[in-house]
Amino acid sequence: MARLFDAYIIADWTAAEGKKLGDQSIWIGVAKRDVRFRLYSETHNVATRAEGEALLGSLLADHRKRGDRVLVGFDFNLGFPTGTAERLKLSGTPWAAMWKFLASNVVDRADNSNNRYQVAAKINRLMTDNAWPMWGAPASQAQRWLTTTKPPAGSGADIPEFRATEDAVRKGKLQPKSVWQMHGAGAVGGQTLVGIPAVRRLLEKLGPSGAVWPFGTGWRALEAADIEPLSALVVEVWPSMFDGKPNLGEFRDQAQVRATAEALAKMDETGALSKAFAPPKGADEALIARVEQEEGWILGA
Repeated sequence: MARLFDAYIIADWTAAEGKKLGDQSIWIGVAKRDVRFRLYSETHNVATRAEGEALLGSLLADHRKRGDRVLVGFDFNLGFPTGTAERLKLSGTPWAAMWKFLASNVVDRADNSNNRYQVAAKINRLMTDNAWPMWGAPASQAQRWLTTTKPPAGSGADIPEFRATEDAVRKGKLQPKSVWQMHGAGAVGGQTLVGIPAVRRLLEKLGPSGAVWPFGTGWRALEAADIEPLSALVVEVWPSMFDGKPNLGEFRDQAQVRATAEALAKMDETGALSKAFAPPKGADEALIARVEQEEGWILGA
């Protein structure tokens, strides 16, 4: 069976302020094949998101020159729970409208300083004029529209806490956090706010040779003919789904990006990756529309 991709790049992002290497910093894992078609992997660690974005851009440019097709996975939400764009009164396709909104509001400087808490507060002000749905900030960043703690039960009860994909992966030890949570262990809200504008810029550079799944491809099994015109396909991943045990001397995040890239490469070899792009059995038209237009989906969920 023909493989869809030649290389697999996984980015573990961070919303941290200040430069940092090692634990809780940006790791990028790459799995690819050598001249004898044997799979091998390498990992890169950078101190800032600007360096991470530049590294991803150069890796993709190198692969593009070689005519490679690359799967690029990011470990944060590419979409928001259904109804978010409507509450923000954004026009157009909800996912693209949210991406544009974040790109025009988020300021993320080269030294990693950023305004993610101010943007979270603005989202709350526009959605509810209250301190929800986004929550969780250090005391120094708390204000009228953003609190340090989770809002009282029932606050904004008509706003979904999770997307359909988080509900689909929740079992046993796998307990994904809501995108509304900005701060605390495992929180993904801050990463999503600073991450989406970076992905948008990378895709703008790629032009028609880049696409994002499932928004730009449809939520369906993808075949070689679908990937043929592309140099890169961007997806959302959750590395916790892949058992990335650290090798001797590896950081935890480093092991996760390596293991996720290797797992997707192996799925591609067996044809399982093609099927992973499709909806689960029993997905109805309403769910498919919700995932394709606003929420997105975690690859492999």
